[in-house]
Order: sequence, then C-alpha cells, then structure tokens
Amino acid sequence: MTETNPAPRAVDHLVLPVIDLDTARHRFTQLGFTVAADARHPFGTENACVFFGDDTYLEPLAIGSREDCLEAARIGNVFVARDQAFRFRRGDGLSAIVVKSDDAEADHARFVAEGMSGGDLLRFSREFRFPDGRTVEGSFRLAFAADLRSPDFFAFSCQRVNPLPADRGALLVHANGAVGLARIVLCEDNPSDFQYLLETVLGQRAVTAHSFGLSMATANAIVDALTPEGLAANYGLPNSRSERGLLAAVVVVKSRDLGVTEACLAANGVRYHKTGARLVVAPEKGQGVAFAFEELK
Repeated sequence: MTETNPAPRAVDHLVLPVIDLDTARHRFTQLGFTVAADARHPFGTENACVFFGDDTYLEPLAIGSREDCLEAARIGNVFVARDQAFRFRRGDGLSAIVVKSDDAEADHARFVAEGMSGGDLLRFSREFRFPDGRTVEGSFRLAFAADLRSPDFFAFSCQRVNPLPADRGALLVHANGAVGLARIVLCEDNPSDFQYLLETVLGQRAVTAHSFGLSMATANAIVDALTPEGLAANYGLPNSRSERGLLAAVVVVKSRDLGVTEACLAANGVRYHKTGARLVVAPEKGQGVAFAFEELK
C-alpha cells in the first residue's frame, strides 16, 4: 500500500510584535491597510489586526498589561514567553507563522512525537469588535512548534473552536489594493538546516530547492527560506545579521492592481523601491519587517 502525503496546511495569520499599537496603526495605515479595532488577549497582549479576503490576516501584537504578560509567561504560556523573548532580542518584527488547524491537540501530539514541540497547548478566548460596534467572542487552541537553534522564529497551529465571523465587511477593503498573502520570506545562511521544521509545521514534504534556498507551497501561500544573497537578489534588501537561525524578513502581499498600490504608497509618502515586478517597502517602526507587493495573477 502506498502512503499518501496529507494536503499542505493553509496559513492562518502572521504574528508581528510591535512596540505599541498606535505606532503600528499609523504605519499600517500609511501602507494602505485597513486596521481593525484594538483587541485584548486574556494574558496581557493586545492586537490591531489587518484582515484579508483570502481568510488570512496580519497580527500586529503589543503589550497591553506588562504584569499580566509576566504572570502568563511564569505559568507556562508559550505564546507570551516567545513574544517576550523576541521583543528582548529584536524589538519589533515577525516572530511566527500560524497555520490553520482542525485539531490542535493532534498537532501538539505530532510536534512532540517529531521532537519539534515548542511547549504546552494553549486554550483561550477573546472578544472581537466590528467597526459598527458589534462584538463576538472567539475561542482558540494553539499548538506550538520550534527549533532551539532558531530563537527568533517559531510557528504554531491555530484551531478556531468558536470561529469569528468570516465576513468582516469593510475591514477587507484596503486602499493599497491588498487582497491576501502571497509569500512569507525567511532568511538563514543555510536554509536547509531548518527544512524539517518547516515541513512539519506546513504539512508539506514537497520542497523546491534552488541556488538561493528553498520554497514550500502551503494551501494558500508560499514560504521561502532564502540565504542573505537570495534576499538581496529577490528583494533588494541588505543583510546585517551575524547570527544563525531563521528570521522572518519579508511579507509579500497580493494586490489586485499594482498601480493602485504604488499610487497609494506615493500619496502617503511611503518610500519604496522596485525589484522586478514587486514594490518593496523596507522595515520601519511599527512595521517590523519589509513588505513587498505583487499583482494578483
């Protein structure tokens, strides 16, 4: 009997630690994104998310209550502990890729069995507020995966036990023409050293290796792990790293019309450069990593 490979996972969202939500909201608005209202987690962090029509989103994440975060980390909350460690080492940036899950408990068991567990399963609920004032409560289970050699990047699966409504109306309309995630770009001197972690999290064994690293297709986006040379060649971005380990470098967003995107960036005074068919915005405060825009094909 031939064993069949499971379908690759879909990206759910990206976690972007920021210094504070006001700075992040200002910067993401400058980039042309519509930003949701602030929301608080029960363990002290808070976010102001950017939602896309492809059911993915960006999660700019800040500290709402330092005391609550410290207590949560003390009692074993992996999400908060990893966030604190990232802030200590990096300030702001992109700390985690999150994939969709139908069974986070099974994911946790698999991560443990594969030697990739990042810590205990986390269960929590939070309130989501719509622009018109309506509120709903979402409940979640998270299963974490990590590699100790890579302190500035981790991943987790997210099971929406009580999902938030899929139709977010005006929150899905962005002045820059954004419609979804295209790629998440990581950087490492030798990307293949972390291939197994990415395969395990993304549920994807088909890997495209190339001279600048490797690429893996999820169900709804591409994850690239590039060398510093690959990052420079594809995105025109310099590399100033001296350490090893995966580090998120670029979020690539699909735009319905790149002309609309360029006009929006120019009107808002956002500096960008063109690399091939992409518009690339270098990291700034409140943004953390570079953002690139590609036209939807």
